[in-house]
Amino acid sequence: MVTTTGATDTDQDHDEFLQRIKTDFDARLAALASEPARWVQFIEQVAVFGAHYSLSNQLLLMMQAEDRGITPRFFLPFGNRAGTTGWKRHGRTVRKGEQAFKVWAPVRRRPTEDQARQWEAEGRTVRREPSGRPAVQVVGFGLMPTFELSQTDGEPFDVPTVSRRRRTMMSAAGLPQLLSGDDPTGAFDDLVTLIEAEGYAFDLAAPGSRYLGQANGVTVAGNVMRVRVRDDVSPAQQVKTTVHELAHIRCGHLTDHRPGEDLHRGRAETEAESIAHIVCAALGLDTAAYSDAYVLGWADGDLTLVAACATTVLAVAKRILTELAPQAPETTDGSALLAGDLA
Repeated sequence: MVTTTGATDTDQDHDEFLQRIKTDFDARLAALASEPARWVQFIEQVAVFGAHYSLSNQLLLMMQAEDRGITPRFFLPFGNRAGTTGWKRHGRTVRKGEQAFKVWAPVRRRPTEDQARQWEAEGRTVRREPSGRPAVQVVGFGLMPTFELSQTDGEPFDVPTVSRRRRTMMSAAGLPQLLSGDDPTGAFDDLVTLIEAEGYAFDLAAPGSRYLGQANGVTVAGNVMRVRVRDDVSPAQQVKTTVHELAHIRCGHLTDHRPGEDLHRGRAETEAESIAHIVCAALGLDTAAYSDAYVLGWADGDLTLVAACATTVLAVAKRILTELAPQAPETTDGSALLAGDLA
C-alpha cells in the first residue's frame, strides 16, 4: 500500500508538521527580504515549474525537496481508482513505500443551509444552484499528497513544459516551428498581442526615439498608452524586454495607485524583471537572473512587502505563461495539484 501521509500519520505529527511549515516559511521569507542572492535563487526555482505554484506551496515544496536532497521536476497526485487522473492517467504508478510531498490544496464540499446562511451573514459569497441549494464550493484549504516524477515507475513521461506545449500547439495549428536562432521562443508576436489587448500600442523604435531614449524599453500610460522596445537589439533581447514591459502593465505599476502614491521603483523593477526571467526561462530562452533592482533595498527587510512582491510575481508570471501556452486539462482541474491556485 502506498504511503501518502508520510510524517503526518498522527494528530501530533500533523500539528508538528504544520508548525514546521510556518517556521520554515517565515525563515525563507526573511532570507528573501534580506539576501538578494536568495531572491535570485527563489526566482530560478520558480522558473523550473513555470510559476505553477503559489508562494506558500512553492516554499513548502522547496523545504521538502531540500529535506530529501532531490531536485524536483514535476508533481502529480497518485490518481483516482478509474485511472483518469494523476500519475495513473499517464500509465505510471507510485512505488510502494514512497513518502508523499504535501501541498496546500482547496477543500471542496457542499455546505449545509445553516452554514451557508451563517457565511452570508458574515459577508462571504456563497455559490448556489438555480434551485437555491448551496453548491459544492471551496470551503477551506488542507494539506494534500502529491508525488514527484522520480517516485514513480511506468510509461515514459515527458515533462509538459511551456516550450513543449507551445511546440505542440504550433504543430497542431500547422504553424512554423519555433525559431532556432537568437530567439528560440517564437513568442514575440503573441506577447505583442497581449500588450495590445491591454489597450497599448506597440512598436520597435530606434534608440533616442521619443519616450524611449537610451532604455531597452519603455511603457507610457495616460493619454499616450504606448510600449516601445529598441529595434537595434537581438531578437532574444526584444522578447525579454517585451515581457518586462508587459509585466509592468499586468502588475499595475502605471495605473493602480492612488493619487500621490508612488510604488518604489526598486520594487516595480524587481517584479517586472523577475517575471521576465521566469517567463523567458519557461519559454526556453536562457536569461541571467537579475538582482540589481532588488539590491536597491526597497524592501528594507519588510517581510510583508516581500511576500506581496513574491505573490505578485508568481501570479502575473503564471497568467502570462497560461495565455502563451494554455494548460492541458489535467493541470487546470481540481485533481491536479500542479496547476496552481493553491493556498
